[in-house]
Amino acid sequence: MAKPKPPVQKNQRVELTFEDLTHEGDGVGKIDGYPLFVPYGLPGEKATVKVVKVKKNFGFGKLLDLHEKSPERVEPPCNVFFQCGGCQIQHMSYDMQLEMKQKQVKDAMRKIGHLEHVPVHPVKGMKDPWRYRNKVQMPVGERDDRLVAGFYQKRSHNIIDMDTCVVQDESNDRMVEAVRRIAERYGIQAYDEENNRGVLRHIMVRTGQNTQDVMVVLVTRTKEIPNQDKLIDELREAYPSVKSIAQNVNPRRTNVVLGDDTKVLYGEEYIYDTIGDIKFAISPKSFYQVNPAQTKMLYDQALDYAALTGKEQVIDAYCGIGTISLFLARNAKKVYGVEVVPEAVADAKENAKLNHIDNAEFYVGEAEKVMPWWKSQGLNPDVIVVDPPRKGCEEQLLQSMLDMEPERIVYVSCNPSTLARDLRILEDGGYETKEVQPVDMFPQTSHVECVSWLEKKM
Repeated sequence: MAKPKPPVQKNQRVELTFEDLTHEGDGVGKIDGYPLFVPYGLPGEKATVKVVKVKKNFGFGKLLDLHEKSPERVEPPCNVFFQCGGCQIQHMSYDMQLEMKQKQVKDAMRKIGHLEHVPVHPVKGMKDPWRYRNKVQMPVGERDDRLVAGFYQKRSHNIIDMDTCVVQDESNDRMVEAVRRIAERYGIQAYDEENNRGVLRHIMVRTGQNTQDVMVVLVTRTKEIPNQDKLIDELREAYPSVKSIAQNVNPRRTNVVLGDDTKVLYGEEYIYDTIGDIKFAISPKSFYQVNPAQTKMLYDQALDYAALTGKEQVIDAYCGIGTISLFLARNAKKVYGVEVVPEAVADAKENAKLNHIDNAEFYVGEAEKVMPWWKSQGLNPDVIVVDPPRKGCEEQLLQSMLDMEPERIVYVSCNPSTLARDLRILEDGGYETKEVQPVDMFPQTSHVECVSWLEKKM
């Protein structure tokens, strides 16, 4: 028997009451049981919606007119919010954002991990959820014979020209605008990705929020920058806080921002910042959390779950530049960090020296290959801390963790779906997930970070 056709057609206008939110923050309403996902809709609101895409089991709509507004709806302070793809949920009150993110984690635990028994705590949020990002990388383009810099429009590579971004450190805004203005004056062309021509691809700025050090990185297609010395001199004169100006050359046709070659044009190779009482050297390609205030909260939670007494051997998988490792080392007997990116491992070693920490060692390699070798050499960790990319842990890494049989696992994740999937595997392998603590690292967006505590079953 053929399935009934969807009750709506493309371009049809319908009256909709929103009942729920997707994990991306879109409103969900139903027509005869058929779900429509609509950006900017909030539960309880009634609206006129245009159907823009129809699939077999669900469709997508565009919000045309609101008839009844939710009390949780707020006016976004960003004047390009509805065009820009950087933030998704500025139209929600901050309390609602935190509730949405907790529900996102709970849903993933229940639907993906079948972990209904695991407590998911309320999300730890910020007192002031604005101007928190210490890093910006904006694409550069040309429009009406002038340079523009801004984030991409949703689902496109059209640049939204903007003067300010309300989630960026204000110094980042000023630096991007200064580089754009000076580059335009000296005729430095923007990169044309369609024809693979031009010079300036991205402007990247990193700010030490606790040191006020500033690094500017010019990402170019070419090795040469026209009027390079004049650009540097003007930028230094206008902003003496700039400690480093670097160039990264990326000649490839790719969506990846940074290329392989980086050189310092002015100042130091690193800028510095602190998280708690630990100091970090940050290079143009360092992975360093963009929200230091919430990073301290995240790492404190990981330390709490690790429950170190000073006697433990700890493995930090996906250690990056050693941020979590150095926090752990203060309370552990020995920490072993592993990371696949050689530059990150070099930074981790430098950061250990910078903080006079001598009980942390860092190795280059894939964690899923290095850890079995460590086990064969007699390393039996008491605690494993893992902080993988969004895709989660490789199966081989999860098996390595199970084979090593640590007393405790602390899993830091930026993706509740892959977290829930991996926790299920670890539970089936003999561990119990005690609890999950979400932390709001990225206010005004739909992303949420989590720290999970697992104990080996007796």
